[in-house]
Amino acid sequence: MQQLQQFIATYVPQIEEHMRGEISRLQGPESIKESMQYSLDAGGKRVRPLYVLAVLSLFEQDVTKGLPIASAIEMMHTYSLIHDDLPCMDNDDFRRGKPTNHKVYGEDVAVLAGDALNSLCFGIIARMDAPAQVKIDLITLLSDTAGAEGMVGGQVLDMEGEKRSLNLQELERVHVNKTGALLRFSIESSAILAQADEQTRQALVNYAHHIGLAFQIQDDILDIEGTTEQLGKTAGKDVVSEKSTYPALLTLQGAKEKLNDHFEQAIAALQHVSADTTLLQQFAAYIVKRTN
Repeated sequence: MQQLQQFIATYVPQIEEHMRGEISRLQGPESIKESMQYSLDAGGKRVRPLYVLAVLSLFEQDVTKGLPIASAIEMMHTYSLIHDDLPCMDNDDFRRGKPTNHKVYGEDVAVLAGDALNSLCFGIIARMDAPAQVKIDLITLLSDTAGAEGMVGGQVLDMEGEKRSLNLQELERVHVNKTGALLRFSIESSAILAQADEQTRQALVNYAHHIGLAFQIQDDILDIEGTTEQLGKTAGKDVVSEKSTYPALLTLQGAKEKLNDHFEQAIAALQHVSADTTLLQQFAAYIVKRTN
């Protein structure tokens, strides 16, 4: 995992500096900029933006060319967390160990901060240094994976599934969209930027599919086995809210077996990528073994 640790240490500061620069350039009210930056500064694993850069490195490209995309996807993810924590959604008081945005700035500003981050994502990609068609393809993919056909749609399916038992197919549909869609964007976007061939792009999409499901299964497991201090958010909330989860459906041991199955399928997908995929293999291992 040394290569991954070095990659994280090198690029997380650059991602965060790029995001701060994008917020500081805005001409809007300081109050909304402060709220936006507050949630971006809350930290987190930065898995999505790091994936953008890690995949780009496969193609022997200048990794820093992916910083606008990396910033955009982390902002999109952060907007979703701000809204997800609202009283009308999951009603959480803490995110990443800090009070949630609406607890600090109020529900009205929190909603608008999420809206502003969402809007900013598309502008960042539109202004990046890349061919026009590449930018159109990236914006289209982000719109698809973040909206009703992706993350937002998954959130709706998740809410509609509360307090009833979903079968495995229904549960996977929720999480392919709710969690997996933005991870797919992170991974596929760099293939678009590098103008990779169709076989490579499809292999990376398959990898992203299994990584997205593995990420959610591990989240479900940690909700049972982790503590609030470890997770930086309320532990055990899935059980209290009677949500359908992989452990609830498959048992805890069954969920761990399913997690390993998706990990192995993700690694198998990389066999169709003709490049050194060590970094992506280490990322997959990190996702299934993480403790928060």
